Amino acid sequence: MIIVKMPMKREEVERLAEEEFGDLVKAVVDIEQGIMALGGELHADEEVELTEKEGSKREYTWGINIYPKKDEKEWIEFDSMINLKPVFNNRSRSVDSDEIQEKIKQIVRKLILE
Repeated sequence: MIIVKMPMKREEVERLAEEEFGDLVKAVVDIEQGIMALGGELHADEEVELTEKEGSKREYTWGINIYPKKDEKEWIEFDSMINLKPVFNNRSRSVDSDEIQEKIKQIVRKLILE
């Protein structure tokens, strides 16, 4: 598992995906700090890593799956148990807010280069 603060190449993400699940890599994005954790077995592990090492807060961390070999329109899947946050008005495994989805996409685009 790694914490990404500086841009990395998409090929590196592909390598992480191949090592873990084949075609996808799990990620947790902190939309407040603009960082993410990649390569954990569970989104919950990545969220703990961000919380303990980077001071991330639960309301700003969102779990996604990245499919690095798909094109940019299809490569992010907003699906994780950590996204169930009724107190923050997110009542599903997805990310219900379009605004938060867009923030996540912007951070992923900034941190994963073609």
